[in-house]
Order: sequence, then C-alpha cells, then structure tokens
Amino acid sequence: MALGIDPRRGEGAVALFTAAYVSAFTVWFLIRGNYEFVVYVITMLVFITLIGRSLRASEYPLPMLWALSVWGLLHMAGGGVPVGDTVLYAAQVVPITPKNGEMTLLKYDQIVHFYGFGVTAWVLWHLMRRHFPNLNGTWTILVYPALGAMGLGALNEIIEFIAVLSVPETNVGGYLNTALDLVFNTLGAVFAMAVIAFRQTR
Repeated sequence: MALGIDPRRGEGAVALFTAAYVSAFTVWFLIRGNYEFVVYVITMLVFITLIGRSLRASEYPLPMLWALSVWGLLHMAGGGVPVGDTVLYAAQVVPITPKNGEMTLLKYDQIVHFYGFGVTAWVLWHLMRRHFPNLNGTWTILVYPALGAMGLGALNEIIEFIAVLSVPETNVGGYLNTALDLVFNTLGAVFAMAVIAFRQTR
C-alpha cells in the first residue's frame, strides 16, 4: 500500500486526518498569501513521507502517529488561525507574565514547541529502543533522544531563518523568540524522557 500504510492497524485513519487538514490549510495559506507557511507545508510533506516510508521498518505505535499528526495540526493552526491582528501562534494562552512582546509567557507558540519536541524525543526513543535493544535500561537511551530532539529543534529554527530570508514580513519573530523556542524545545524533550524514565522505574 502507498507509504506502507496498513489500515488494519488504524494507520489509514491517521493518514486521512493528516491529509485533510494539510490540504485545507494549504489552500487557506495560498488564499491569504501566507507564503511563509507554504514553506512549512513543504517541510511537513517531507517529514510525512519519511514517516510513511519507515512505517514497516519502525512500527510506530498508533498513539505516536496520532501525536505526530496532532502536532502538525497545531502547527498549521498556529500560522493559519487569525487572532485579532495577528495569528494564533502569537496569542498568550496562560498569563504567566504580562504581555511584553517576544518575552510574553505563556504563548501558544511555546506550548506547541514544548509538545512537538517532546513527541520528537519520544519517537527517537522508540527508534533507538527498536533498532538498538541492547541500550534498554541504560542512560543512553534516555539522553540521546533528548539531545536528538534538541538538534531537530535547532534545525526547525534554521528552516524559520530561511523563511525570514525568503519571504518578506514573516511572523517568525526575532532573537528572543528563537531563544525561547529552543528553551521550550529542550523542556519538552527532557519532560518526555523523564516521563519514560518514570514509567520504566514503575
């Protein structure tokens, strides 16, 4: 089957859900002239293809596939749902600090970074556990996925930098936004590994 999807495992439902929202938001971005997020759509399609091509080799658990798909939806919504004169990514969800530009906490963007790279660390842990079973029970299988997720988070910031250079008037933000993104990427990755470590000790 295309991309190795096995509908018996529920993977088809994840694929249809993902294809539906990616298609809808792509049309929405084009209508609004939001070409910055068209770059992100292309990036997402690359990662969707990579996950699809590795389905049978990696046997991702169904909850993990849904978690990845939800991350994609949160990301698309962040750039596509208007909130006042900006978009959802810039909205303050929990008023931890007064609104102070890029230093505002806690914004939707920061929550998505925390969640997304927590899921990324989970995926990397699953891959290491599956392909290197001799690492089970070691610190390596907990530390390396967190570090890998941080590295992929940095790659995400590079993609955002390319968007800034390529598309005028992006909503990516400046230095403080990038620094906070990296902080929340790290917190999410460490949290995911802490949860896995706790579950293993139980």
